[in-house]
Amino acid sequence: MQGVEQLGLGAHLRAGRLRIIHGTTIATNAALQGQGARTALICNEGMTDLLTIGRQARDALYSLHVPAIEPPVPADLCFGVDARTGTAGESLRSPSTAALARLAREVTARRVEAVAVSLLFSYLAPEQEQRIAAALPEGLFVSCAHDVLPRIGEYERTVATWLNARLGPLVAGYLGRLRELTAPSTLAVMQSDGMTLPAADAPRRAVRLLLSGPAGGLAAAGLAAREQGLSDLLTFDMGGTSTDVAALQGEPRLTAEGAIGPYPLAIPSLDIHTIGAGGGSLASVDQGGILHVGPNSAGADPGPACYGRGGAEATVTDANVVLGRLPASLPLGGSLQLDEAAARAALGRLGSRLGISAGQAAAGVVQLANEHMAAALRRVSVARGLDPAGFSLCCFGGAGGLHVCELAELLRIRQVLVPVHAGIFSALGMLAAAPGRSRSVTREIPLRDADPAVLEREYAGLERALRDELLASASPGTTVHCRRTAELRYAGQSFTLTLPWQSVADTAAAFHQLHKNTYGHAFPGLAVELVHVGVQAHTAPGLARFPAADATPGAARAGVVAVSGCPDPVPLYRREALAAGARIPGPALISEQTTITYVKSGWHAHRTLSGSLLLRTGTPGADVQIAS
Repeated sequence: MQGVEQLGLGAHLRAGRLRIIHGTTIATNAALQGQGARTALICNEGMTDLLTIGRQARDALYSLHVPAIEPPVPADLCFGVDARTGTAGESLRSPSTAALARLAREVTARRVEAVAVSLLFSYLAPEQEQRIAAALPEGLFVSCAHDVLPRIGEYERTVATWLNARLGPLVAGYLGRLRELTAPSTLAVMQSDGMTLPAADAPRRAVRLLLSGPAGGLAAAGLAAREQGLSDLLTFDMGGTSTDVAALQGEPRLTAEGAIGPYPLAIPSLDIHTIGAGGGSLASVDQGGILHVGPNSAGADPGPACYGRGGAEATVTDANVVLGRLPASLPLGGSLQLDEAAARAALGRLGSRLGISAGQAAAGVVQLANEHMAAALRRVSVARGLDPAGFSLCCFGGAGGLHVCELAELLRIRQVLVPVHAGIFSALGMLAAAPGRSRSVTREIPLRDADPAVLEREYAGLERALRDELLASASPGTTVHCRRTAELRYAGQSFTLTLPWQSVADTAAAFHQLHKNTYGHAFPGLAVELVHVGVQAHTAPGLARFPAADATPGAARAGVVAVSGCPDPVPLYRREALAAGARIPGPALISEQTTITYVKSGWHAHRTLSGSLLLRTGTPGADVQIAS
């Protein structure tokens, strides 16, 4: 709200003329920190310890001294009901009215704020969960598994339902207060699948907000790729605490195999991999004298030592200041003056523990951070059968431009896209995201036995339901676009691959090819199972293209900077003053208010018509215009 006023948009907000899209980490932070509403869990009798047992996966398989782990839901908040649905959706046992009344009294006595209801096979027949929910006292936040995640996998389904119930009241309170402040303007929230949702509907789907922030960056990267005519991108979003990476080939890839802390997250989400490496990542030396970077962070307060707010430990940002890549003469974000002496002192203390100078320690910190981030990029490319050399690297986030050339070299990538406004790219991407919903249901049948007419009715029913939901909050004349998906596996496998639905034969052929690309092999002779059918429905995005960034008057060259490893002073350019078509040979620094790009020696940068920077290896041609 402070930002709205500082932008001079307060009058527009109060007149209802603003459309606000909000990416929030409130659900993510609460889940990771074990916070949320006091929540009860209702399961079938004999299944109340489901969340405590989990999948029996252990981090330290051979450890004889595994520390005790607190159960997600205490035993006194777990309730079993005498209900059972069969594997075909038939009702085998139903709780009596008296039993449901007794359950309601027991839940009330525990003084809970929320209830998660998860019964076996409820995705086939939701009636028993609906009866239980209707019998519970009013005023409780109730989440039912058939509504949150109607898919196979009793553990994953129950985790999602419990998280949704636990986070729902927190999200409802936060967004309720924000809606009051932003009314009568409209407020939407970014979901983990890259689409937006009206804020009023978000609490009921709180678990779908767990990747709300990073999803915006991927939406923006897709739009930037289309503008530049690029097809295959690796995205690299480096902020202060973490780095998010993804592979983008046409449409963003969704996965149901994510995780939040120790819990699986089977909610369809954009396939984004996150590591604890960012500008604020702390550097340390262990007892064996080995240098480490991350995952702990200095945060925003006190932040890196160079912020001058009392931080004393060395961070990646401090290392870049010492190396000269982040000049202390440039105010960070336009207002924060960097303290080079404090950064050098922090790296000096780190270097003394390693027996090297502050400059050598800074170089080691940056190199190690780069290796961590390159490993993350390999995980979303090489580990999935994709050669990074065939991709362009799209870099954004406040700290990304300082590392992008070295990362590209580690991955043999020859072209880098640094989009305009890269430091706030995820926020910009929320404007490019479309309002939408996604839904899937379990079928679990051999693909060869699938009846096309039955599948057509399934898909049409999902499309109709999602279309009705979207049009209920859309303006008249809105068009809804639907995309059909299928999740398939070979018979006997536990994991699925998601791909667009075509016909039975074409989808089977596409699955064999995708399996080969992903895992290096395929089994054309094995039976293929159709596990889930799904639909993604969305309306038109709010932003069809990024606004053009015209050059501002003034000299593009703002001075020279001493950069470690460069024998001569390195020119510093103001990005906003670069004319379209300008090309800059490395080494060079190109600054803007929210980020800075280090063009390494052997690279050159080209300022595009939209204001983005295209970085390529090699020497530019003879007709290149050099910025002055």
